[in-house]
Amino acid sequence: MKFGELLAKLRRENGILQKELATYLNVTVATISNYEKGVHSPDYETLVKLADFFDVSTDYLLQRTNYRASIDTLNKRLFIDYTVSDLLNAILALDENNMVALKDYYELLLLRSSMKK
Repeated sequence: MKFGELLAKLRRENGILQKELATYLNVTVATISNYEKGVHSPDYETLVKLADFFDVSTDYLLQRTNYRASIDTLNKRLFIDYTVSDLLNAILALDENNMVALKDYYELLLLRSSMKK
């Protein structure tokens, strides 16, 4: 999927008109249309504004990842000493045995959660 197709998809998923997005970005509707058609690409500042608007990362918009989380989500404090990023980095540092144990524990938590409902 190209950038323009992804932008159009995000806009439709959120029920946003081209006009509304153009107003937010302070550009014309034709500019939004050109982004979506692949005629032009946004500059860096506009790309960051688009990421903020749709609450996704710039890497997601650039299709470097399928993970949608915004920088605000990654910096979200889960506990007093840990953010989402901290936990992701800790998971990525696990060896294979601990990764399997973590997966097993995750499945146990899901089962426990479903039993409470």
